[in-house]
Amino acid sequence: MLKSGDLSWPARDIITTGLHTMVRKLKHHEQKLLKKVDFLNWKQDQGHRDTTVMATYNITNREDYHKYNKICGEIRKLAHKLSLLQPTDPFRIKHEQLLLEKLYNMGILATKSKISDLENKVTVSAFCRRRIGVVMCRLRMAQNMKDANAFVEQGHVRVGPNVITDPAYLVTRNLEDYLTWVDSSKIKKNLLKYKNKIDDYDLA
Repeated sequence: MLKSGDLSWPARDIITTGLHTMVRKLKHHEQKLLKKVDFLNWKQDQGHRDTTVMATYNITNREDYHKYNKICGEIRKLAHKLSLLQPTDPFRIKHEQLLLEKLYNMGILATKSKISDLENKVTVSAFCRRRIGVVMCRLRMAQNMKDANAFVEQGHVRVGPNVITDPAYLVTRNLEDYLTWVDSSKIKKNLLKYKNKIDDYDLA
């Protein structure tokens, strides 16, 4: 879950799989090449204003957009550093696989891609699509993202046993199956009534 001023999740998990563990010092020509690359500005997002993305995914906190963008930059930086190693380097092979698996498990990558695909597939929008309200709409738990976010903020939604009240919560691929209504939620009871599946036990 993204908190103001905190990039510990999911950036920390991603970065510690490679960026912080890369102990080989870059050579002079590699450092020069690295300086010429703008990791924080993705080509895919240059044609989109942050307000457009925010409106599309009903994001009310602009800081969330910038945090996603920064995380994308860190991922790009890590992928670029790995690409500077020889293709047969065991370290590169291991950490490319770890990075790709992490992004796939998070739901950022729809398929198990290759490292060269990250620039096109790891975008701010890809992170936005894992926000709990967006996932709820895809699962038809809400008609629109505004309603979905309101349900979350009002405490109607849980992931597993945990009640989620932050619309910025990112739902991973595995946790998506555990996204549901709180048992005491009036929304859940109304849905059950509508489907004629409610009984006295459910109302107790």
